[in-house]
Formats: sequence, C-alpha cells, structure tokens
Amino acid sequence: MRIIMLGAPGSGKGTQTQLLSKYFYIPFISAGEILRQESKKNEKTKSYIENKINQGKLVNNSFIINLIKKKIKKKNCFNKFILDGFPRTIKQAESLKKHIKMQFVIHLKISTHNILNRITGRLIHTSSGRTYHKTFNPPKRKNKDDLTGELLSKRKDDDKKIIITRLEEYRKLTTPLIDWFKKEDLKQNVKYIEINANKSIHEINKKIILYINKNNKK
Repeated sequence: MRIIMLGAPGSGKGTQTQLLSKYFYIPFISAGEILRQESKKNEKTKSYIENKINQGKLVNNSFIINLIKKKIKKKNCFNKFILDGFPRTIKQAESLKKHIKMQFVIHLKISTHNILNRITGRLIHTSSGRTYHKTFNPPKRKNKDDLTGELLSKRKDDDKKIIITRLEEYRKLTTPLIDWFKKEDLKQNVKYIEINANKSIHEINKKIILYINKNNKK
C-alpha cells in the first residue's frame, strides 16, 4: 500500500498520516521530519534547510528527491508507506513515478481561516514528529508528548506571516500538481480523492479509511 497525502500546511496531513499508519500497520515518511534530521548532520546543510523553512520556501527539488528515494528504498518502507509532504511539485511527482507505482493520493482541502486557526495552536514533539493542537487535538498532559512525556514545542515557521508565505508557495506549486494527479487518475495510474478537511479529525479519518478499503486491490 502506497499512500500520498496532499494538503496545505495546517490541513491535518501529519495527524491523518499518523492515524493511517497505525490503522494499516505501515510506516509513514514525513518530508519535514527528514529535512529536520538532515539539518543535524552539518552546519552548511542546517543553514540551508533552516533558511528555506523560516522563509516558508521549499528546498531544491533534487535535494529532497534524493532524500526521499533513500528512505523509500529501506526495507521497512519498500512497497508500503504513507508519504507526508512529498511530492510538492510535478517534477518531484514525475521522479517518484519512475521509482514506484503510486497507489492512492489523498488530497485534504481546507479553508484558509481554518488553516490559520489550526497552525497557530499546533504543538510538535520534535524527535518523533508527532503533532498535537492546543484545542483540536490536545496532548493528555499539557504541553507534553503522550508517549514520552517530553515537552512539546512550536515550530519556528508556525508564525502567521510565514504561514501566509507558505500558503502562497503551496498554492503556486501544488495547483498544477493536483491537475497532474487528476490526469494520472484518469489514466488509472493512481487513485485520487479530495477530502473535506474542514471536518473533525475522526470524520476525515473515517472517510479516508472507507475510501482506501473500498479501492485497495488485494
């Protein structure tokens, strides 16, 4: 099972990815988490990645493509994974298509108003990438990760000005990508569905699972 999660920052991709990973017992690959781990390797890489993230911009296509390909080739991810945050461009999608057969593309659609509400209250467990929200998905203990008890934090790019830049960047690059996936769906190369992400976490998750179970070829 190979699932790609599409959606603007704050659409709930991270939360739904984690829920689907548990439900289907398959690993998830977070492009954002891969970049955060990569930034720890040396100061030059750290500076490059952090500058891009803090500006609300995307890293170079070849840079992220190589990182994702390495991850997908690992034994625990080969032929079964959920991709969160990749691909973001047609070039990235075409590169991915050369290496694997994509199965499902889940596009979470959400209003800008709800995006701003969600992101400004978001909390992150840095080492694992687990996400929470102060209002919509709070941790069991205030500001602490449910599994480790470690303190949660806010991402530096969860600033309103940066969020707006990220949304503009996302729409500019992803609108053509969505059209590309719709064409791939017509060619029966992938199954594409749009989900109303303004709903509750439970409603969204239930609809995605029903769709995948109905369309998954054994």
